[in-house]
Amino acid sequence: MTRPPTLRPFASTDLTSERRDYSGPRLLEAESPPEPLELFSSWIERARSDGLLDATAMVVSTATPDGRPSARVVLLKGQDDRGFVFFTRYSTQKGAELAANPRASLLFHWRELDRQVRIDASIERLPLHESEEYFASRPRLSQLAAHAASRLEQVAAGALEARFAAAAERWQDRPIEMPEDWGGYRARPGRIEFWQGRPNRLHDRLVYELDATGRWSRHRLAP
Repeated sequence: MTRPPTLRPFASTDLTSERRDYSGPRLLEAESPPEPLELFSSWIERARSDGLLDATAMVVSTATPDGRPSARVVLLKGQDDRGFVFFTRYSTQKGAELAANPRASLLFHWRELDRQVRIDASIERLPLHESEEYFASRPRLSQLAAHAASRLEQVAAGALEARFAAAAERWQDRPIEMPEDWGGYRARPGRIEFWQGRPNRLHDRLVYELDATGRWSRHRLAP
């Protein structure tokens, strides 16, 4: 009888004692605005004014129709009462997943402030003119990079550099047009949770939810 191969144990790391306490201020309903986007604006402006690195970075989580999740970090490029805006190639994995299942979860984490914001949202593509307007504002090298990566899934590093050089030659001395598979999305929130780290793990969690009439309600969750 053939014995199964002996598996060597992998080197593990004991993280059970890895922790820190949190010391953020209270997040109370009485001191919070009735609309969540006003509170979000104040939180992200605090992160930016404090000079936090990548203060506008957010995790965008999508899922396939059969429920397989995927997540990546992108940069927030706009926020108003209509929602949260980000840009990418439509031909990426997230673009394909959003086309099939136009829902996403956004997560902001500002470690230095002991704060997180979780957003459940429906997703829609931006109108073409809005994407073109933003693309025109990007640095020229970023515009060329968008062309180099256009409609690619897998590519060798050298080939990508060659495509970048070809794009630079093609668009030399003239404005660069936006690739057809590039553009923006708007995430329209239906639920926003604000998390404030507190001492002794008694964290504040304030949730805003949008009802069928377009009004926001709020409630507190246990930590």
